[in-house]
Amino acid sequence: MVLPIVFHPSYTVQLPSQYRFPMAKFGRIFEHLVSEGIVTTEAAIKPIPVPRKWLELVHSSTYVSKVFGFCRESESVRRIGLPLSKSLVYRSRLAVAGTIQAGRLALDSSIACNIAGGSHHAFRDHGSGFCIFNDVAVAIKVLQSESLIERALVLDLDVHQGDGTATIFSDDPSVFTFSMHCSSNFPPRKKKSDRDIGLPRGTGDHKYLAVLRAELDSIISKWTPDIVFYNAGVDSHVEDKLGRLSLTDNGLADRDLMVLSTCHSENIPIAAVVGGGYSDDIDQLAYRHAILQRTASALFAASW
Repeated sequence: MVLPIVFHPSYTVQLPSQYRFPMAKFGRIFEHLVSEGIVTTEAAIKPIPVPRKWLELVHSSTYVSKVFGFCRESESVRRIGLPLSKSLVYRSRLAVAGTIQAGRLALDSSIACNIAGGSHHAFRDHGSGFCIFNDVAVAIKVLQSESLIERALVLDLDVHQGDGTATIFSDDPSVFTFSMHCSSNFPPRKKKSDRDIGLPRGTGDHKYLAVLRAELDSIISKWTPDIVFYNAGVDSHVEDKLGRLSLTDNGLADRDLMVLSTCHSENIPIAAVVGGGYSDDIDQLAYRHAILQRTASALFAASW
């Protein structure tokens, strides 16, 4: 048995040079995993674009129409911070489908990873912060609509608060949203998750992991979800240009192992998404992101 990994070559699209989002990282993550023998090109699961009706389980039909129509003059689209195009919208639909597929695979195999996703700044009626559609929110609502799950936990460890996800599920008792982030980082005005932990600038491995350990044990024991969707952003790394926390490579690996092994020991399926990570050195950035899949692959192999 090998770790289920969802990936599509079209997760990477060409952006104009003035845009700072490191789109090339997704393909490079996959290249790292192939070179290390964690996945093969043939074994990777390729998603197909999510249908509009699934997006509208979360997003307003008006907003979906604006995105599909590349309506760049709309404020709800301008806030995304990316130039809408046919290839970018197609890529966004693939990424959402990939997270849905990772959720399905996790229910069957305990752990699965999508080499994209984590668009937690996308709200019901607008995008924001490089996020077009909220893939985790759509995945949860699709799985619920198919009676595959009832209760879900969103475990968001991106360095930025998951404000869009928090707002989408603010009145939904079937979903618990947890965000542990840097308090002095984007978004400037935080929304209310079910549980928010805002860490001070410069928090390093030891303090970060101690806080996470206490929070994780408490939430898992009280909530007992049918599935966990894990946003494993690496923008909490000390060298990340948008981060402001100070985790090392070892800290990221310990974080991922803590999350994955806790869920595994409690027999809770976990679907992991890439989340944020920002660097001009795409190869180094992809290496950091691939820490998640390395850790998941080792745990998955040991469990079988």
